Amino acid sequence: MSGDVWVPLALSLRVTGWATMIVLVTGVATAHVVVRSRFRGREVLDAILTLPMVMPPTVLGYYLLVLIGRRGWLGHWLDEHFGIVLIFTWQGAVIAASVVAFPLVYKAARAAFEDVSRQAENAARVLGASEWRVFVTVSLPLAWRGILAGTMLAFARALGEFGATLMVAGSIPGKTQTLSIAIYEAVQAGQDDVANFLVIVTSTVCVIVLVASGQLLKVRRA
Repeated sequence: MSGDVWVPLALSLRVTGWATMIVLVTGVATAHVVVRSRFRGREVLDAILTLPMVMPPTVLGYYLLVLIGRRGWLGHWLDEHFGIVLIFTWQGAVIAASVVAFPLVYKAARAAFEDVSRQAENAARVLGASEWRVFVTVSLPLAWRGILAGTMLAFARALGEFGATLMVAGSIPGKTQTLSIAIYEAVQAGQDDVANFLVIVTSTVCVIVLVASGQLLKVRRA
């Protein structure tokens, strides 16, 4: 088996690592704002933020092409003013993986923040703590197990992303060919040994993540 089989794994870990960090920050921040705010249309916004969980990956890929493609309003602007092209790059793969994985962190963080005692937060405010300090010293420490479990699930989801990534980043060996795409290409080429190896690696990582996140949620419920 060629050493090239490790290239998609390394690229996938790179893409997944960046995507996980992005959705951790954005998902937690968005969840906290939604939970602590009361405004008309909040549940509609929640549904929109959760859409990537149920929407076909190819549809998400199409939306991303409309947004960040060379002719997309954001992609065209980035290309024209900064020379930044996201299509068929590993950065484009990061964006696709982030969009797909975002709801997993967002929903887990929202549930975790909703379980945080309002009395504890109000007590910190009475003692003179700012909203940022309340978030950092009270809300986040009480919600971290649920957030971490959601982040681990998002990592597994980003690692296995296929449809949206293929549409946005394509399948360029060594550049945008992630683990799931490499498996597809290996099957198409009849390289069963490569496909089997990559499938085992992917399955092992996902099982470890699922077991670990399940244990975190079990401790949280206890």
